[in-house]
Amino acid sequence: MPKYIFTVITAILAGLLFSGSVQAAPRLQEAGEKTVIVIDPGHGGENRGTIENGHEEKFMTMTTALAMYEELNLFDDVEVYLTHTEDVDISLKKRAEFAQSVEADFLFSVHYNASLNHELFGSEVWVSSVYPYNNYGYQFGYEFLSDMRRQGLLVRGVKTRLGDGGADYYGIIRESVALGIPAVILEHCHVDEARDEVFCDTDEKLQAFGKNDAHAVARYFGLKSTALNVDYSEYSLAEVREDAVVEETLSDNTEPELCLLDFSEADYEAGTLSLTVSAIDDNSPLLYYSYSLDGGQTFSPRQAWPESDTLTGSFRDSFLLELTIPPATVPEVIVRAYNMYDLYTESNPYISPQEFCPEPTPEPAGKDRPDVASVEVSAGKPEIQTEVKRGFSYYFVVMFCLLIAFVMLVLIVVFQYLSWRRRKTRRLQQRKEEEASRNQLK
Repeated sequence: MPKYIFTVITAILAGLLFSGSVQAAPRLQEAGEKTVIVIDPGHGGENRGTIENGHEEKFMTMTTALAMYEELNLFDDVEVYLTHTEDVDISLKKRAEFAQSVEADFLFSVHYNASLNHELFGSEVWVSSVYPYNNYGYQFGYEFLSDMRRQGLLVRGVKTRLGDGGADYYGIIRESVALGIPAVILEHCHVDEARDEVFCDTDEKLQAFGKNDAHAVARYFGLKSTALNVDYSEYSLAEVREDAVVEETLSDNTEPELCLLDFSEADYEAGTLSLTVSAIDDNSPLLYYSYSLDGGQTFSPRQAWPESDTLTGSFRDSFLLELTIPPATVPEVIVRAYNMYDLYTESNPYISPQEFCPEPTPEPAGKDRPDVASVEVSAGKPEIQTEVKRGFSYYFVVMFCLLIAFVMLVLIVVFQYLSWRRRKTRRLQQRKEEEASRNQLK
């Protein structure tokens, strides 16, 4: 039986056997007749948040949170609160306690991001590591990040981070979960990276984030809006397990297992080099790559790993890296493969067997090489003029060097002559003095 027929029959039988159990992913979190939502603008007061490229995070988060608040209030059967509306200091514990006081179904903490070396870009969501809050966070985070991807941002994933004691690292999540309230941190983009900053450099763009966030919340809770004429009540969410945390969110503390470079092709005159990059990471999808042409001394800015999807955990295991090599260079290429937790593995080095775009060497003079006279006749050819000028420059350099050598030789001869004259004069003077002394003795 041909292989493809067997595959088709297997797929049909599997569909018949499991058609009764396959359905749209359920909304794991149950909400009452009225949904209570708390929006937490990150930072405030003396806690300014990240300050990069003229941005101040506490003002950015407030702009986005207010737009999110206004949009969510257009949906039916919701109560929406803000943890604060003024530029004030407020502890993470008090924010969580406020959410508890209004019996919130969910707390959404609005943030913007920056990295230590200003090289990261993309959106991410931080969720609790505790079941079932982890699962709630993943189903919402999937909706939020799907919106970010549609806008053109890189998706860094729905993730957890643990503190030293094994509890959730981020205080707003830890304090909220301790009070029985699901909470997530929304990191919209990196304000310190050029590819991300274009998404957040005006108030209008910050407000657009807030409106999109509101619709991600509405999809998560299955809300509908008479004012907006939208209905998400039948919207299906990402599938999650109902008895354990989502494995894709678990923190990965290991580097990618492997990163390999293989030669593909090179054009040494044009200065192009193509290498096949292959990598393996069984615990986390690959997210970025960077490369070095000087054996690892310097690296390029990070680039998105092809077909990386942190929501499904998939990525392309190999791709063709096409490089432009500077002239007169023998490159030693190394590639770094980074996973979604920014841990990396370096590849084996690829060292070019020869130089790219070597400098042209002057042709030896011969019968076919035009002399000065023939060049003057064909003065319209710039390449010949260049050769003649170069020839004249070599001639003058040589003549100048010979002139300097001649002058030095003359100076040496004059110096030696003058020294000989001084010595001779002193000897004559000594003789005269000796004769005068003998005469006096007589």
